[in-house]
Amino acid sequence: MQNLQINRMNTLFKSSNLGKMSLANRFIRSATWEGMADDVGKCSPRLIELMTELAKGGVGLIITGHAYVHQNGRHSPWQLGIDRDGLVPGLKNMTRAVHEQGGKIAVQLGYGGAYLSKSRLRSLTGTDIQEAVMAFGQAAMRAKEADFDAVQIFAAHGFLLSQFLCPRYNDRTDDYGGNIQNRARVLLEVLGAVRQAVGPNYPVLIKLNAQDFVENGLILQDAIQVGLMLEEGGIDAIELSGGLLNNPNVLRTHISSDADEAYLQNEAREFKEKIKVPLILVGGIRSYSVACRLIEQGVADYISMCRPFICEPDLVKRWQSGNRIKAACISCNNCVEQAKAGHGISCIPLQESETETFFPQMTEIIPASSPHPPGTNYRISIGLEQVAAGFSPVIKIEMEFNDKVLGQPPYFPLNTDDYEKVSSVVARILHESGLLS
Repeated sequence: MQNLQINRMNTLFKSSNLGKMSLANRFIRSATWEGMADDVGKCSPRLIELMTELAKGGVGLIITGHAYVHQNGRHSPWQLGIDRDGLVPGLKNMTRAVHEQGGKIAVQLGYGGAYLSKSRLRSLTGTDIQEAVMAFGQAAMRAKEADFDAVQIFAAHGFLLSQFLCPRYNDRTDDYGGNIQNRARVLLEVLGAVRQAVGPNYPVLIKLNAQDFVENGLILQDAIQVGLMLEEGGIDAIELSGGLLNNPNVLRTHISSDADEAYLQNEAREFKEKIKVPLILVGGIRSYSVACRLIEQGVADYISMCRPFICEPDLVKRWQSGNRIKAACISCNNCVEQAKAGHGISCIPLQESETETFFPQMTEIIPASSPHPPGTNYRISIGLEQVAAGFSPVIKIEMEFNDKVLGQPPYFPLNTDDYEKVSSVVARILHESGLLS
């Protein structure tokens, strides 16, 4: 058993090369919007401090949150920018701070689009597309000038490049729509522009959806074809993710057991059968033993996490020291809510209710329609809610995904009969319950 543990440690903490970049271990901090840049996209001291703590904590490669490459591609407030030369000095301060701690850092290059409609994607002209492609190349040149160790192209979660890959949003009839070769065209043009800007030896990574998990979304077989095209185009590594930002639970909650972790590992296995470039896997990894297994079984070459590092920036160093207790992150996603509120991303765990106050008498489950992903339901319950004066009869409607209640209010997609179905069930169980006279 002792020899097995030593081998596992050697696997995860053995240095390796990702392209021409040498990394101290197999752990990568996956990009997540931090909400810590200033109002015009400049790198702030708070953001530099966050990256410095990750480097001190032993993360092998830090990937920043998505930095917008063009003003039209800015997605959210307090988002890091890399769209103009005046931002380079601040970015260089960030890379210098990380390098002083012996760390490596990449910048994720992104273009907004998570909330674009099908009609807006359709209306982009060839000139619009080429302007975006050139913006990626120019941003990559700034990244190299700012001494980033690598760049990552963001093509996941329904942002612009991801939308081009997704038939649900991309119904163009020109060279950028239709079959997967056409839908991947703009992504390959972006890779070409980035590679031309930084040269053949500079590491270029990509974050790609394995699946969109929505009706008429990007499917695994097409994603693998995209991966093969990227490999031929000179990509150095693929980080595999999944889901769209405008669908519930893209950041899954309540990851409480090993079985809940690494929820994209099956997709990763299929990628590894076809693709030779290193594969970085993200998605719910919380345990040292799970990370070991993924590497040892060849499911992935690198382990990518973000929320655990928000909670414990020194997690890698803790595991390396021999303390292999599972990451403290409870996957409540309140860290993201802090950023949305303008406080910057930070770990403030949601407190579970100490006592149950709702006692259901009758519950019925109704499947939700698209664009809710498969496995999403409306949970309709009638029961008693404990209040100060005693108990009061109530009706409760919740969203659930894969049998787990989501921390969000229910919503009904337009052009479906979800509202009528739920209303009908509410009326019937109110009549049958006997709680109301």
